[in-house]
Amino acid sequence: MTALEEINAHLAGSYRAIVISEMDVDLRPAAADNRLFLLKIGEGSLAAGGRGGGFGERKVTAVFCYGRSGGAWSKLYEAEGDVAESFEVPYHVARLPMTMADGTESVGYGVVDHDLVGELLKRAGLSSS
Repeated sequence: MTALEEINAHLAGSYRAIVISEMDVDLRPAAADNRLFLLKIGEGSLAAGGRGGGFGERKVTAVFCYGRSGGAWSKLYEAEGDVAESFEVPYHVARLPMTMADGTESVGYGVVDHDLVGELLKRAGLSSS
């Protein structure tokens, strides 16, 4: 499975995935270079982005980082278990429009935040440049 196919599978999967991206999420072939993190939220979670009334789980069970450079996506990082649990879902997550590889529009949960991606890259032990 290619990195782009993995990203599509995560975004279309039955579990909640929070997207944290440097730029708007555009998976089309002609899109600009980008880096994004996908935070998989624990099963049974009642909140994807916010915790209304204090309810909802925000436990991260897996972390994936992908980068697009020169028109091709590659997986940069993957973590599960205790390492993934050390990542936190940002409180400013909201509905996030995304353009899928086939040009269709989708809406998920996430945030476009260049600085936050840089912080997550450091946490993952990757270069932010």
